[in-house]
Amino acid sequence: MNFPFYIARRYLFSKKSHNAINVISAISVCGVALATLALVCTLSVFNGFQDLVATFFTAFDPQLKVTASAGKVFDGQDERILQVCRMPEVEVAMESLEDYAMVQYNGHQAMAVIRGVEDSFDKLTPIDSILYGRGELLLHDEVAHYAIPGIQLASTLGTGVRFLDPLEIYAPKRGAKVNMANPAASFTEGDLFSSGLLFAVNQEKYDGSYILTSLDFARELFQYTTEISALNLKLKPTVDEDDFKEKLREYLGPDFQVLDRYEQQADTFRIMKVEKLISYLFLTFILMIACFNVIGSLSMLIIDKRDDVVTLRNLGASDRQIVRIFLFEGRMISFFGAVAGIVLGLLLCFLQQEYGLISLGDSGSFVVDAYPVSVHGSDVILVFLTVLLIGFLSVWYPVQYLSKRLLKK
Repeated sequence: MNFPFYIARRYLFSKKSHNAINVISAISVCGVALATLALVCTLSVFNGFQDLVATFFTAFDPQLKVTASAGKVFDGQDERILQVCRMPEVEVAMESLEDYAMVQYNGHQAMAVIRGVEDSFDKLTPIDSILYGRGELLLHDEVAHYAIPGIQLASTLGTGVRFLDPLEIYAPKRGAKVNMANPAASFTEGDLFSSGLLFAVNQEKYDGSYILTSLDFARELFQYTTEISALNLKLKPTVDEDDFKEKLREYLGPDFQVLDRYEQQADTFRIMKVEKLISYLFLTFILMIACFNVIGSLSMLIIDKRDDVVTLRNLGASDRQIVRIFLFEGRMISFFGAVAGIVLGLLLCFLQQEYGLISLGDSGSFVVDAYPVSVHGSDVILVFLTVLLIGFLSVWYPVQYLSKRLLKK
């Protein structure tokens, strides 16, 4: 048996000559445990929000998206693109074209992104889950083209769910110079009628600026023929997305980008990762402060056990072994605090997932009623290693210093 570890374990659990030392040791364990609990819960809440946002994007963004590496559009009849559509791993392949345009309705104006998609867009993504209103997903017929605007954009324009007058869409002509005598000649114009539907992704980027319409209308408005902004793919359920993505990148080469859902929203998820990192750093700093309790506990223990140290020396214990006794003492406080904090943190996360103990506010004001929680194993391991590292480092120098200064007197 490891002699220093055995003595340290006895010191940790045995009653000291002064009850205050037992109390401070218990407070040290509780302090480390609370800091660990806060780390586990906070990181899990950030994961929950990230997963929640990802579910919203799932209904609007395709599983994989092929775009041009340079420029806004590429030829949809490129042989490489046609070959991608014929790959056996692909279940659905659809073209889309989008660009900015000005939208006007009864004197209200707004800049919007016109996204033209194919008629069977609902086969590519579960778009029906974010549609509101009455009617079917109809983007055009023999008479007119139809619009499905975002809910915030509809509010800005004052259209309501079903608008009577058409939306007037204006886009600058490609390569044309503005004629100051007749500015209207520099724009192409089109009308979009109400489909009786709105969409709500619960993200301002989409709800406040996007309009879904037919691919033919977008091509007419932006003066394109076979060009597209993206080729959108849905893979068969048995296909590994990451493997196919790498295969597609190798096949298409540097002229094209292949993006999954997270890469399509890289800016949003990058911000969330930065927020998560900053929270982790702040809570780690609080953990460092909590470790000062461990130093205080060890200082009092060293003073309390000076007589025991003399006895241990007489029995043949070396100074190195005595120092290791108190090092093990501090490390065990950090270890038990880390384990207790992780167990309590996981328990609290489970209760939050099942019962929603902590709500976001008034019911109906938010997308979800309670804070979303998602526990990731990698975060739990990171927290555990962080607590052990900080705990071990925080006790090393004080134990070395106090052992040399106090025990040799």
